[in-house]
Amino acid sequence: MTVTACLNSRGVLEIGGADRVAFLNGLVSNDVSLALPGRAVWAALLSPQGRYLTDFFILADQERLLLDAPAQAVADLQRRLSRYRLRSAVTLQDLSSTLRVYAAWDGVPPQVPISAPDPRLEGAGYRMISSVEIPDTAGQAGYDAHRLHLGLPDGPPDLEPEKTLLLEAGFDELGGVAWNKGCYMGQELTARTKYRGLVKRRLVPVTLDSVPPPAGTPILAEGVEVGSLRSSAGQIGLAMLRIDALHKPLLAGNAMVQPKIPDWMNLPK
Repeated sequence: MTVTACLNSRGVLEIGGADRVAFLNGLVSNDVSLALPGRAVWAALLSPQGRYLTDFFILADQERLLLDAPAQAVADLQRRLSRYRLRSAVTLQDLSSTLRVYAAWDGVPPQVPISAPDPRLEGAGYRMISSVEIPDTAGQAGYDAHRLHLGLPDGPPDLEPEKTLLLEAGFDELGGVAWNKGCYMGQELTARTKYRGLVKRRLVPVTLDSVPPPAGTPILAEGVEVGSLRSSAGQIGLAMLRIDALHKPLLAGNAMVQPKIPDWMNLPK
């Protein structure tokens, strides 16, 4: 039976105008031209230094692009993109008050005009944007449990603005980076990180043996800090951890932490 959730943690930024695809494509990590009706693209906006600023799903709707982004980041995203608009034929509008973001999984999604499979993993389900209310059977908490089981991030606190590198957060394996497109902001560091094998830590799913401590709690291995807990739901979560500490006993507050590396994640043996 299909499960649906209204994602109150998400907002919607509309990009319109004749230059919308070329404009956005020159700024973000993925190939915006691949966003078509029924096909979403997952991408990130980076700082000039190659650090994560925000990520979003790009859905195409006739003469516009709709960015499904963390709600707390929409206003800042709009401001940042406006700086680069210059003479481009582009419009930017925050539609978070009129459009809602939904997710659906474990079945056929509800029929809405703006819908596409989650491009990261088949098991993730579907993303939908709707002005009409869709029955919510799981809620935000249900969606969080679903994505955490798969090891999928959902913006902050999983991803830390001005700090996280895309390859630390699975953007390579999950299709969030186009390696064959033209330049974009932060591309140089992203490419260097990949081709020189510079990734020293990864965002990985974990289980905890007791109630998780707050996001940001340091994780220790033999008394040495090796990472931090990010988001959690029940006794599962995501943690940013040093790769060389993944097989050591780990502790976050009073909770024992056990990494659960998913099949899609490529890590050194």
